[in-house]
Amino acid sequence: MRVALIGATGLVGAALGECLAATGHELHRLQRRESGGAGKVHFADSREWPEIVTRLRPDAAISTLGTTLKAAGSRAAFRAVDFDMVVDFARAAREAGARRMIAVSSVGANAGARAFYLRTKGEMEAALAALGFGRLDILRPGLLLGDRSGDHRTVERIGMMLSPLMNLLLPGSLDRFGAIEAEVVARAITKLLALERPGAHIHHNREIRRLAAA
Repeated sequence: MRVALIGATGLVGAALGECLAATGHELHRLQRRESGGAGKVHFADSREWPEIVTRLRPDAAISTLGTTLKAAGSRAAFRAVDFDMVVDFARAAREAGARRMIAVSSVGANAGARAFYLRTKGEMEAALAALGFGRLDILRPGLLLGDRSGDHRTVERIGMMLSPLMNLLLPGSLDRFGAIEAEVVARAITKLLALERPGAHIHHNREIRRLAAA
């Protein structure tokens, strides 16, 4: 399957590139900055991504793209990444014939949420659903665990240290708010590409782990 990926330099995206390459998919990574990794890299400004996707005509589009309000610097800058870049990429992929879309969102995403971060994620999900993909998979993981070398996210580092205790204290359906390894999310995405049942599907931690282990 020919796959177009944005967010390949992030925690999940980096692990996903290796997973996709290992399973024989033809991977095309669209990036704003250069980095190593599997697949063919298309290094370009994000405004050029729709044009690149149009040329690629992927079978599936995947977004693991995401930032934080602190890293973005403002609400407008955050929305430009987590909504505009993702939706523009997905729209171009759909218009180019992509049948599948997979996007990493966040636990608690809701277009009606009061919190700006969660509301933006929810609005992104709704925009993707409106594009008419044959199958849309939305992953809503909790705190992502992994090596964030060079990434100074203090709150997330504290969360990682506390995650073993937090996970023990979140029984039943509350486990969706627990921490999960980025590599597990990447493996789940790879498994999703093999599923054919049409429609929109949302996956929280428990389902993500089940998919990864399948």
